Amino acid sequence: MTSTVSQSPGMTGQGPTAPGILAAGGVDIAYHRIAGKSPGVVFMGGFMSDMTGSKAMALEAFCRRRGQGFLRFDYRGHGASSGRFEDGTIGSWSEDALAAFDRLTEGPQVIVGSSMGGWIALLTALKRPERVAALVGIAAAPDFTEDLVWAELTAEQKTQITRDGVLRLPSQYSETPYGITLQLIEDGRQHLLLRDAIALTCPVRLLHGQRDPDVPWQHSLRLAEKLASSDVRTILIKDGDHRLSRDQDIALLCRTVEELLA
Repeated sequence: MTSTVSQSPGMTGQGPTAPGILAAGGVDIAYHRIAGKSPGVVFMGGFMSDMTGSKAMALEAFCRRRGQGFLRFDYRGHGASSGRFEDGTIGSWSEDALAAFDRLTEGPQVIVGSSMGGWIALLTALKRPERVAALVGIAAAPDFTEDLVWAELTAEQKTQITRDGVLRLPSQYSETPYGITLQLIEDGRQHLLLRDAIALTCPVRLLHGQRDPDVPWQHSLRLAEKLASSDVRTILIKDGDHRLSRDQDIALLCRTVEELLA
C-alpha cells in the first residue's frame, strides 16, 4: 500500500484544528494526533462512527494531560475521510487502520477499539504484534457481520440483500438507516477471528455493558477465551449500554488505559 502524509499534520493543540490527511490505498484518511511520550494511544472507532465521539475526545484530553502520544482517525467513508460508507468493508477499514498505525505512530502503542473498532484493533495487533503494548476493547465486536448481523437476518432479508446487494436497517444511533451490503458480509467472512485461537499475547482489557442491546456482553467472554494472552480481564458494567460514554464509563476507560500505560 502506498501512503503519503499531507503537509497538514493534524497535530492537535488546545484549540480545534483541521485534520491531517493520510493518502493511502486511493483514499484520504483524516486524523488528529498528539506528539508525546511512549507508549502512545490509538483510538479505533466503531461502525458508522467517527473520531469526534466522546470516548475519542476524552482519551485525547487524558493523553494531553499525561503528555502521552495519541492518534484518532476516520476510516474511509466515515467522518472527515473520503469515500462512500457503503463501499467499505472490514478488510478495507482494517487497511486504513494499519496505514494510520504504521505511518502516524512510532514505537509501542496501546490500541483502544470501540465496537467494530475492537475487531479492527485485533486485526491490527495480529499484523503488528511487536508494536502493540496492550489492547482495550469497548463492547468489542469481532465477527459481528456474521454472528450479530447475518445470523439475525430473516430468510426474507437474506434473500433481499443477496438480490439487491444492500439491506437498509434502522438504527437507534442514526436517523438514517444503516446500509448493510452483501460485500460487507462476504468480506467479513475473510476476517473472522472467533472460530480459532487468537495469537495475541499482549495484555488485553475488555469493557462491556450488560445492558448492551447491540453486542451481547457474552461476546466479550467468548473473545477472552479465544485470546492466547494470559493477561486478559473482562470488566462488566452491570448498568452499562453499548456506547459506554457516560461520565463514569469514560472514567473507567481512562483508568484502564492508565494502568496499562504504567
